[in-house]
Amino acid sequence: MTDDAKTDDLREIPASAPSLPPSLAGALAGREWHRNLVGEAGALVHRLRREGSPDLYLKHGDGEAAAAIVDEFARLRWLSGRWPVPAVAHFEATGGTAWLLTQALPGRTAYEWLEAAPDRAPAIVASIGRCLRRLHALPVETCPLNASHRLQLDLARQRLEAGLIDADDFDDARQGWAPEQVWRALGELLPLEEDRVVSHGDFSLDNLLMSAEGEVAGVIDVGRAGIADRYRDLAILANCLDEFGPSLGEVFFSAYGLATPDARKLEFHLLLDECF
Repeated sequence: MTDDAKTDDLREIPASAPSLPPSLAGALAGREWHRNLVGEAGALVHRLRREGSPDLYLKHGDGEAAAAIVDEFARLRWLSGRWPVPAVAHFEATGGTAWLLTQALPGRTAYEWLEAAPDRAPAIVASIGRCLRRLHALPVETCPLNASHRLQLDLARQRLEAGLIDADDFDDARQGWAPEQVWRALGELLPLEEDRVVSHGDFSLDNLLMSAEGEVAGVIDVGRAGIADRYRDLAILANCLDEFGPSLGEVFFSAYGLATPDARKLEFHLLLDECF
């Protein structure tokens, strides 16, 4: 196995502290730093550990990553008390760079649980389905955050024209595709009627924290949350489950309360997700 392959299997690595703004340097002194390698999406993410203190997570970045961190901060503030999201310990955005410090939530990711306890996979997945149904029950009229597919298509087109869509990161089903092919395939699935819910936007196994009892204890990486079609979350999670077996998707949809998933909507939202 090459060194690159070994790194690909890791979820975090020991790291040194980055150059911090004065507002954070003193408060974070004396902590062990670990760089998180899962789903950085342009920002740098570190886990900060100190004996006798709860872990913290620091996310920071410039440019597009900074804008995404600002979005996440706004959503964390609104979702606090409504969804089990991390508490914000510090936020600032200056000079084109954003810093977001949050308190770690308890539990391990759903991905880690499925890897560690495959015999419990159906129960774990059923718990995720029930959890998503509860999250989607939040009244949409209370939410000021728009994440409709029309808005997402506008953003996707801007990313396409700017050359920001990474074809190397496409799912296996679309390996070898060009971004323009994804865009054309999206157009062929329109129009789309939305069944509106408050959506997470990246409802993946790595963004769900679960207790040892198999219940979802928290959701993270909510920077794309907002009112959208419920299939936005359903598609991403079902796609993640393919890695662990074809039958788990059925368990997930059943626990969510969906007897016959809409294949067209699932495909649309997977294609749209490739653009981000």
